[in-house]
Order: sequence, then structure tokens, then C-alpha cells
Amino acid sequence: MTHASEKTILIVDDEFDIRDYLSICMEDAGFNVETAEDGIVALEILEKMTPDFILLYLKMPRMSGVKVFRKLRRNPKWKNIPVIIVSGHIGNEYGDESIKELMADAAGNVPECILDKPVKPEKLVKAVAAVLGVETEDLP
Repeated sequence: MTHASEKTILIVDDEFDIRDYLSICMEDAGFNVETAEDGIVALEILEKMTPDFILLYLKMPRMSGVKVFRKLRRNPKWKNIPVIIVSGHIGNEYGDESIKELMADAAGNVPECILDKPVKPEKLVKAVAAVLGVETEDLP
């Protein structure tokens, strides 16, 4: 079985504390991590390297997660990168609208799952590991 240390996760979130928290969760499980503070920086990183997985927040300045997801799915180089949406707005008006917008033009290319913030480390790592089919480090 492939090990987490062979996989790189790109974390895209505009809040430093959240990026740091998600990075620590993924690194503790053995993954390599890159981070981006918004969608534009994420696309710049994607031009230089192709991660194995993306954790993507929806509401960000400069370029929303919805727009990033659309760009990912329309680019042949990136369209097969698995994505988990992480949102602190699931179940409220903003989240419901963003999710509808995300799914409206997905044409069958939907995220692997959508997780609500705050995400428990075990749940996050388990979801990513299951999609990638990898073995992770034991979590404390």
C-alpha cells in the first residue's frame, strides 16, 4: 500500500490559523503539505507542481473556492485531482448558496466530500487517506 509520505496535499484557506491547523493534521498523518492563502496563490502553485489532493475552502478574497474548483475541473492537467471542500458555512445561508453554486455547473465533477469546520483531525485524515488509498501515521 502507498504511504502518506508519498503524497502531497495542497491546503487552500485564507485564514492562517486554519491553514496551520490543517497542515499540522496532515503532516502528523505523514503527508507532505503545501499551502495557499487564496485561490490565486493556489493556481500559481498548481502551475509549478501538481499535488495529489486539495483541501479547499469556499469563501476567500480575490478568488473563491468555487471559482478555483471550476478552474480545476476545466483544466485537463488538474481535473482529476481529488478535492475536499472545507467550509465553516455549511447549513447557513452563505454555505447553502455556495454549495449550490459549486454543484450547479459541476457536470458530474463534484468534490470528494464537503466537511464542516471545525474538522476533527481523525475525520479529515481518514477522508483524505480513503480517497488516496494510503496508509497514514497513527494519530495521537
